[in-house]
Amino acid sequence: MMGFSSLKKYVTNSLAIDMGTAHTIIAVRGRDVVFDEPSLVAVNELTDEIVAYGQEAFDMWGREARDIVVKAPLSGGVVADFEFTKKMLAHFVKMAKTGGSQVSRQAVMSMTSDVTHVEQRALLNAAEEAHIGKVYMMEEGLAAAFGADVGTSDRRASAVVDIGAGTTNIAVVAKGTIAHSRSERIGSDEINAALITHLRRHRGLQIGAETAEILKRSFITATAPEDPNKEMLVRGRDVQTGSPHAVKITAGEIYPISEGIVKRVASVIKDTLTELRPEVAADIYDRGIILTGGGALLVGIDQYLREFINLSVIVPDEPRYATVRGLVKMFEEPELLEKVSRNELHILQNAEIPFEA
Repeated sequence: MMGFSSLKKYVTNSLAIDMGTAHTIIAVRGRDVVFDEPSLVAVNELTDEIVAYGQEAFDMWGREARDIVVKAPLSGGVVADFEFTKKMLAHFVKMAKTGGSQVSRQAVMSMTSDVTHVEQRALLNAAEEAHIGKVYMMEEGLAAAFGADVGTSDRRASAVVDIGAGTTNIAVVAKGTIAHSRSERIGSDEINAALITHLRRHRGLQIGAETAEILKRSFITATAPEDPNKEMLVRGRDVQTGSPHAVKITAGEIYPISEGIVKRVASVIKDTLTELRPEVAADIYDRGIILTGGGALLVGIDQYLREFINLSVIVPDEPRYATVRGLVKMFEEPELLEKVSRNELHILQNAEIPFEA
């Protein structure tokens, strides 16, 4: 087994990678976040070749040229298309290294707590095929907790809820380890899908993914709207005629759609908190929950959760970056690095990925 001193040297200046359903975020020790783009590829269906990655692919979404289709290689936080994931990750790592000092090819990556060995092996193999080198895995909830400044030696428990595009991860952390965790394949992208379905079925308007995302960011709230009659003009295609069309929607019309999904997330959190041991529950009662991930940016979600679970809710600065910054801390704190690396060696062995000590 690799000694601690050599391990510390081995991962110096390595990458921290949070490869999510919607976005891939990469940070480098000493440089913080250096890359943040959509987890998308644009593919030529005739040749099966990727013609664009990340933001460039996103900008094509819904406006693709003939024979080009935009795809998301990950779904629900796990690999859905191995080849495209491998190529996308390799491209993103190359972009992250541009303009900076030479980065050694080791990485720490996040994974959901409910990931199967098959799903984990697919992610590890994708990283290996992308020529990143040695890869260490860390549970997303634990990384988000450290990124939200939960102390690695704090004996009292803290609860972190990370709401991503495809998954919601709940982690209860104490003494630098996970005391309890749960992951559900539900995230903020469900709001987008529900908006698209509602407008198609009830208003006869077909909208694209980009319009749905803009609508969610600018018009959707987790709590009841102050002015239910507030209007927004939404443009798209008439379902019946196929012609360009637009409809006016109101905040009161749209709110029940988002509220139903937010309530499902809140119910998962509340159910998870009922499974805690008494002393852990007492800590969480005192401290409340920390909300991270892109879903934490939904207007009013902290207030909604506060009222639903009857606990305080804290949203740290830049909640989308909590996970990747927690991964980076493994390079900054030797004790944490030693602890997590020991755990991840065991995981790598279980996942049947070759590892040279």
